[in-house]
Amino acid sequence: MTATAKEMGKLVEMPKQEQRSSVRYPFTAEADVTDLQSNARLSARTSDLARGGCFIDTISAFPIGTNVSLRLTNERRTFETRARVVYAQQGMGMGLAFAPLEPDQLWVLEKWLGKLSGELPPELHEDEPMATVERAPVPETNASGEAGLVLNELIIALIRKRVLTDSEGKQLLQKLVR
Repeated sequence: MTATAKEMGKLVEMPKQEQRSSVRYPFTAEADVTDLQSNARLSARTSDLARGGCFIDTISAFPIGTNVSLRLTNERRTFETRARVVYAQQGMGMGLAFAPLEPDQLWVLEKWLGKLSGELPPELHEDEPMATVERAPVPETNASGEAGLVLNELIIALIRKRVLTDSEGKQLLQKLVR
């Protein structure tokens, strides 16, 4: 449920309670956000990052519910996905929820989050350990593709916890995208 608050002369939907399921980390990256319907584009910066989304600092936010294409760039590494605006506050910014991620994009996100949390194992600090993973759609077993996303996240988590080696994880992710 949401409440409506009047702020800076604009009506803004605000969550009554915290709905995030993952930890947010302060994170600055260049952000290119494009409205998929109108092709309107804006360049901005992130202020935080989580496994499920990010917050974009911008004066002109897209309306809640807008589907966007998102590209984040940080330290010569790029992360691209589709997302949906779940919170918008004119003059401040907007919260984006990521769509299910492709394996190579999930890997970039996991590396950033691992670095931010201090949990990234030393063997995963290589430049591009997942560069050989083919870019292909995640297998879907339901309408939202959640099973493929869960398998990707599980494999990455097992690598981060050192249950799987980097090469074992790579092999499993390659099998998953075939």
